[in-house]
Amino acid sequence: MAKVRKTKVPMKEQPVEERIRNFNEVPLGYTPEEAMEEASRCLGCKDAPCVKGCPVGINIPNFIKEIKEGNFKKAIEIIKQDNSLPAICGRVCPQEDQCEKECRLNKIGEPVAIGRLERFVADWEAEQGIERPNLPPKKGIKVAVIGSGPAGLTAAGELAKMGYDVTIFEALHDTGGVLRYGIPEFRLPKRIIDREVEYIKMLGVKIEVNAIVGKTITIEQIWNDGFQAMFIGTGAGLPKFMNISGENLNGIYSANEFLTRVNLMKAYLFPEYDTPIKVGKRVAVIGGGNVAMDSVRTAKRLGAEQAMIIYRRTEKEMPARIEEIERAKEEGIIFHFLTNPVRYIGDEKGNVVAVECIRMELGEPDASGRRSPVPIPNSEFTMEVDTVVVAIGTGPNPVLLQAFPELKLNKWGYIEADPETGATSVPGVYAGGDIVTGAATVISAMGAGKRSAKAIDEYLQKKLKGGI
Repeated sequence: MAKVRKTKVPMKEQPVEERIRNFNEVPLGYTPEEAMEEASRCLGCKDAPCVKGCPVGINIPNFIKEIKEGNFKKAIEIIKQDNSLPAICGRVCPQEDQCEKECRLNKIGEPVAIGRLERFVADWEAEQGIERPNLPPKKGIKVAVIGSGPAGLTAAGELAKMGYDVTIFEALHDTGGVLRYGIPEFRLPKRIIDREVEYIKMLGVKIEVNAIVGKTITIEQIWNDGFQAMFIGTGAGLPKFMNISGENLNGIYSANEFLTRVNLMKAYLFPEYDTPIKVGKRVAVIGGGNVAMDSVRTAKRLGAEQAMIIYRRTEKEMPARIEEIERAKEEGIIFHFLTNPVRYIGDEKGNVVAVECIRMELGEPDASGRRSPVPIPNSEFTMEVDTVVVAIGTGPNPVLLQAFPELKLNKWGYIEADPETGATSVPGVYAGGDIVTGAATVISAMGAGKRSAKAIDEYLQKKLKGGI
């Protein structure tokens, strides 16, 4: 047996000095030869521990085996049996905490680059021309999906593959939810989202944009239009703030507003598009997750001379992906660990000019298992800033929830839903993704959408037979 390579086949990236001045994708993808070489590292474990780590249950050993043998068409067919958004997953899923974490090669070195291989074969398919799959006969039963983020797109695609007439109602003027408006171009290009959404349409899904359920269209109208079931995937788009002094000064954004403005108004195409978003010379981003990394790296590309992360724990506790932290370091991002803002200071015109922080130390672990940050008395200090982006999490989008009082919510204001099926307190209504769990990953939202689609099918089949 040939000796197994201990490290992943490297993926080429844009040089740092170039990428900090543009919004083009940073990793450039594998060539067919590189993909086949990486695929040859897979041990093809019969019990497939990697599959157990995948929220949508892709048959990972089988698709990698096909790549190894050069059968790229067969590989993408295997993936699409379980995942309709492979080019997105291959780019933004935290594989290191999921499928790759379970890979047995971790015992001798690095795991198989499952995410990179998924991205490769999805991009290969797009170059050849994506084909419409064979679909079952239509059942003549209508299902509504609220929201076109990863949970909604996945639920819609799965239901369409079962023969249901699916309509997605999207509040914004374009599809994708957090994929389009929350993730920057250099991490997930808009053309990739467009491509994946086109595939969902190829499955027969209809999409209505500018349709704000709870405002421009009511829940009652949806039922009256003949829809027999509903999936809610409206996400957690309500920004959270720290509620400290000076937070309403000019120049302080929520990460939601900052990233949405950049994505919605095409700031990534500056100077072709001159976007009305002010980015100063000294930008501080508060938080340590992927959204904070996206925000601070975006600020760097928009001209910040100093782009900083302020995080109240140490690097070890940061929830952001390791590769995003490493790329941020390469790009010259400054990290202030064990630091927490206590107030913002403004000038006479109401613009933020400084942030007062306090030093922190780590105490006992909290409910998340991370050690709790504790302020060090009398350790306050001040930093000059002219832009602040607050990236400390989000809450449930309230528009639909206020219009649907029958839905039972939990103590945090998210929809209460069965974790296995997505069933809510209202018969025929299912929910999944961030509107149920709070802000989480794209792939966990997709897993929820897939499970709910299966449950909706079972509910409707039972209803059809008169069991409900």
